[in-house]
Amino acid sequence: MLDACNNDSAVQTAVDLANTSRPVKGEDALETVEQLRDFAEAHSAVEPASSAGMRQRLTRADLAEVRAVRETVRAVLEQASTDPVGAAVLINDGLRNSRATPALRHDHDRWWTEVTSDTDRYSAHLAATTLSALASVIATLGPTRLGACAGPRCRATFVDLSRNGSKQYCTRTCAHRASVAAYRSRQSPS
Repeated sequence: MLDACNNDSAVQTAVDLANTSRPVKGEDALETVEQLRDFAEAHSAVEPASSAGMRQRLTRADLAEVRAVRETVRAVLEQASTDPVGAAVLINDGLRNSRATPALRHDHDRWWTEVTSDTDRYSAHLAATTLSALASVIATLGPTRLGACAGPRCRATFVDLSRNGSKQYCTRTCAHRASVAAYRSRQSPS
């Protein structure tokens, strides 16, 4: 199932990028170039082979560009299930702006498509990779597989690649908190 949705690391990178911003908590994990380098290092599996030194050259301009990509990715994740046409517009515009280029690859008797950017900007590669992964999930499994946590104090994003597609929370922790809160509200006298 993950191969049908690009690859698991590209999908996870999209979610991780969106979740560097926690608007409900007022947290931002992409405020400095060093934080951007750490993010890039942690997600190096989705970088094209030709970009080996790209992470070391990241600047404040790259940070601003990546933060803009993050806003697009987050908007897609948040609105895909309620406004799939709007999410598609965001994805298509983001891919166009990043100069995304699809390529057919072959390795170890396996074929797959990869979408990269023809520029040397980290943000363009990140946009091409993450947005194409989200587009693949929407095309393969449907827009309802993208979402934001139903936890009232969370709003972290997720992609549901499960068989039944019924995910509502970003983690089991948030699901458990909601379950406990519902139980307590049923137990309290009105």
